Amino acid sequence: MQYRNLGRTGIKVTPFALGAMMLGSFGNPDREEGIRIVRRALDAGINFVDTADRYGDSEEVVGEAIQGRRDEVVLATKFFSPVDDDINHRGASRRWIVQAVERSLRNLRTDWIDLYQLHRPDPDTDIDETLSALTDLVRQGKVRAIGTSSMRGSEIVEAQWTADRRGFERFRTEQPNYSILDREIEREILPVLQRYGMGSLVYSPLAGGALSGRYRAGQENANFRASTGMRHFRDERRLAVIEQLVELAQDAGMPLTHLAMAFAISHPGVTAAIAGPRTMEQLEDTLAGVDVVLGDDVLDRIDEIVPPGESIGAMDMVYRGPEVLDPSLRRRPPKNRSAA
Repeated sequence: MQYRNLGRTGIKVTPFALGAMMLGSFGNPDREEGIRIVRRALDAGINFVDTADRYGDSEEVVGEAIQGRRDEVVLATKFFSPVDDDINHRGASRRWIVQAVERSLRNLRTDWIDLYQLHRPDPDTDIDETLSALTDLVRQGKVRAIGTSSMRGSEIVEAQWTADRRGFERFRTEQPNYSILDREIEREILPVLQRYGMGSLVYSPLAGGALSGRYRAGQENANFRASTGMRHFRDERRLAVIEQLVELAQDAGMPLTHLAMAFAISHPGVTAAIAGPRTMEQLEDTLAGVDVVLGDDVLDRIDEIVPPGESIGAMDMVYRGPEVLDPSLRRRPPKNRSAA
């Protein structure tokens, strides 16, 4: 297994990271299998594990799995999303951050978190407040490095400038969505990360399962019925492109999943791609492709199918920033008719 620099933190990570969202109540409720999956990934040489406090009991599964092997793992988790019904048990305020980190440390059965990430930008909290609280966690030794997820380019730059101006810890990584079908981050996000020496941990390299090979054009089957509410599985444009990618993978002599994962880590701005298996079988498929390297001929054909910086349709789960086009934000408030 090869290693890459996690930004300029000095931490070395494998280009494949194990995403633990589906291990536990969010995906596979078989806790013992989830533990086996984590340990199998570690045995295979993967040293980067990513989870979040909102993924059901995923943190607990990971925490149990890494007992006795903590020093082998670069452990990443995230905060922001609601974890219960309390209105203040969410977001990026200092009040919640100091509680959230203690909660995650307990769940993960560890004294420190290698990478603590803001899961989504918080429009209700000043970035100064968030960075101040996270800086304190780093200085206390509870967190080694801090990162973000799904930030826009302008938000990344603002956070960097704020940290520099105020003497706070800088965000060292960003976790954006990236796959053959979703290449928009090549336009702005990846260049910004490279400019600031930040690492990138990309999620959904299989486009939420669309590049698993299970969803094909003209197949109205159980796979589609199980994906009710996920419009991108029924997007005819994406399905047509998937057919071209299936053919390309066959010509290259590899499964579509291996083509997709190898593509995600081929960009020089990408540090690691998150593989999020739900079963041991899915993990084994991922591990079988860790040494795949795509040649220029294959990458050129991918560019012909989905041009650099473009996306075909869009995943339902993709965060696209504040809803600035919402009528309440772009229109003048109504006149006070009673005062007229």
